[in-house]
Amino acid sequence: MSLRARLLSGWLRRTEKPLLARAAHPERLRRQMERSARLFFRASKNAVFAPVSIGDLEAVKITPPDAKDGPLILYFHGGGYIFGSPRTHRALVAHLAARTRMPALLPRYRLAPEHPFPAAPDDALACYRAVIDHPGGVILGGDSAGGGLALVLLAQICADGLRQPLGTFCFSPLTDMTFSGRSFVANAAADALLPAARAADLAQMYLQGADAADPRASPLNADFTGASPVWITAGDTEILLDDARRMAEHLMDQHVDVTCVIESDLPHVWPMFQGLIPEADQTLAELNGWISSLSRL
Repeated sequence: MSLRARLLSGWLRRTEKPLLARAAHPERLRRQMERSARLFFRASKNAVFAPVSIGDLEAVKITPPDAKDGPLILYFHGGGYIFGSPRTHRALVAHLAARTRMPALLPRYRLAPEHPFPAAPDDALACYRAVIDHPGGVILGGDSAGGGLALVLLAQICADGLRQPLGTFCFSPLTDMTFSGRSFVANAAADALLPAARAADLAQMYLQGADAADPRASPLNADFTGASPVWITAGDTEILLDDARRMAEHLMDQHVDVTCVIESDLPHVWPMFQGLIPEADQTLAELNGWISSLSRL
């Protein structure tokens, strides 16, 4: 763990984590994440951001200056299905687009509690159907709840017999809305960002009485027979560590080609801190290598 990462984790633990623990209203959570994004995250130079529509949804298309013909990245932002937006995640996705030289789409899927489950998975599937015929293929991605949503979408693609994406990548994915992983308790104090005590509140706002074990809420319970390759990363001090580990094991049990990278003592979705900590740049470089291998298939 680098000195910069250690300092960042300490700062997150003293500032962002308590704010997340206290914020009770969705609008406050949304404003807080927007402020944090403006403070921390800077997009790569010369990236072009354009508002577009994917079906009935608004989205941001990110095009790097040297984009090549090939796959399209369809990325779902995190935020517990309650907050987050293309604005909060555009810098991360712009850096990834620049590394891969691939265009990316960031949809504004509907958020709870105004639009509870299954609005988000319905929107994700609609987005995929709108881009499924992209000539170079599609790569799915996401972080935290957005990573879980990408996996939910992958399972739905398998169930509906749709054209498979080239691959799916997830940063610190939320895959179990029942929060049954041992790390959820064991890492509650060690996690630098996520307050485990707020999980039940967020789940209630999102599910509003729906079954938390439903595969479209918890992809850990979904069928991935015939799925294309998946790449997952998480930190060993995250409360979502077991969400990542068990998800990888579940996928491998169904004969999916899985790459699971567990890093030491890094904060939740650390690749968002690209340019601030070296571990973020290293992870994005490793992911770029994996994506490049997919695009050559």
